Amino acid sequence: MDGTIVGLAAFAALILLLGLRVPIAFALAGVATLGTFAIFAFRTGAFMPERAIRPTTSLVFSNSFDLIHSYDLSMIPLFVALGHIAYRAEITTKIYHAARVWLAAVPGGVAMASVVGCGGFSAITGSSIACASTMGRICAPEMLRMGYDKRLATASVAAGGTLGSLIPPSVLFIIYGIFTETSISSLFLAGILPGLLSLLGFVLVIWIWVMRDPSAAPVHEGTYGLKDRVEAAIEAWPAVLLFLIIVAGIYGGFFTATEAAAVCVSAALVIGFAQRRLTVRSVIEALRETVIQTTSIFVIAAGAKIFVAFVALTGVAGDIVGAVQATELNVVLLMLAIAAIYLLLGMFLDPIGIMVLTLPLLVPLVEGYGLDLIWFGVVVIKLLEIGLITPPVGLNVFVIGSVVGREVPIDRIFAGILRFLTIDVIVLALIMAFPILSLLIPNSM
Repeated sequence: MDGTIVGLAAFAALILLLGLRVPIAFALAGVATLGTFAIFAFRTGAFMPERAIRPTTSLVFSNSFDLIHSYDLSMIPLFVALGHIAYRAEITTKIYHAARVWLAAVPGGVAMASVVGCGGFSAITGSSIACASTMGRICAPEMLRMGYDKRLATASVAAGGTLGSLIPPSVLFIIYGIFTETSISSLFLAGILPGLLSLLGFVLVIWIWVMRDPSAAPVHEGTYGLKDRVEAAIEAWPAVLLFLIIVAGIYGGFFTATEAAAVCVSAALVIGFAQRRLTVRSVIEALRETVIQTTSIFVIAAGAKIFVAFVALTGVAGDIVGAVQATELNVVLLMLAIAAIYLLLGMFLDPIGIMVLTLPLLVPLVEGYGLDLIWFGVVVIKLLEIGLITPPVGLNVFVIGSVVGREVPIDRIFAGILRFLTIDVIVLALIMAFPILSLLIPNSM
């Protein structure tokens, strides 16, 4: 049986199953298993299922086994655990408090502090959904109580939560690095400048919003003296330390990304117990949530690995690369087409689902054009970041909606998100036009 036909049929079946809300892990593994069985069963032209059982089971079990036993994958539970432990030790919330104290005199300061707090939270946890959920509970209700415009109060946190995808460490960067066989440490470093650029862009949006509409934010947001600012900055030292361990440790060659994760988890535990903000019970609860979240990611990753092996078996990726290259499409149009695909999928699917659906086809295509996979990884993650706040599915928007309840309808949150989407598109264009923004730090390592 022609592998290309089977491959294209498998992609169509996968999209159908995802549209029917079949869990993505089962959709990936199921389609890949049946597709592999069909290829081997019809290899001689006649249907001979007995010849397909052994190679099919070999492909399924060997690929899933190899993935789960991957050394790089071990950093996912470490970074997930770091996020839960740091939150319970109040390490992440101190960043928001420090930013709020320092920005209190600025119009819209609490909204800006929320974005900065999201950036700091992202620099420890690596999860956009977790960032939006946690910071949403802290920031959104407080801004609503203070009299902030409902759109600004909710949209700023929803947009700020997306920074977890780009600012290292990032779970999406880890998954991308594993499936494209690129350096995860380099990906982490490549996300720093684009992440900071996105954060500054969000702060700029808030400033312009409040300048054009002063009623969107209360005039008086609190008075803090120099002593308060210094104390707030000092209290945030654990978060700064953890971020430095990750970034400086990797950049200086002291740690791999996995080692940095392990050191940070140990440091967070020591700091939490030393400051008496952690208890044995809270650590056990953090580990329980880590196991649940990690299991979900691992099951999806295993299904994706099986599907990637199946796509390689069909040869459909090579055929698509050849067909696109035959059209002599230039790089600019290629990247615009890829961006359009990701933005379209981002309206309906979650980030991990989009990655595992598209990477088996797009990575060979990008390599065929001689493009840098580290830079392309940053572009992909930025596109996925935009998808988290793009209607109608924008996951971060619904997370914030669940936090504020009926007080702010979803359509009002999306109305505020449009301003942040504008700056996201501008940052994406800069990253695509100037790859040096992504490659400067990893290339200088």
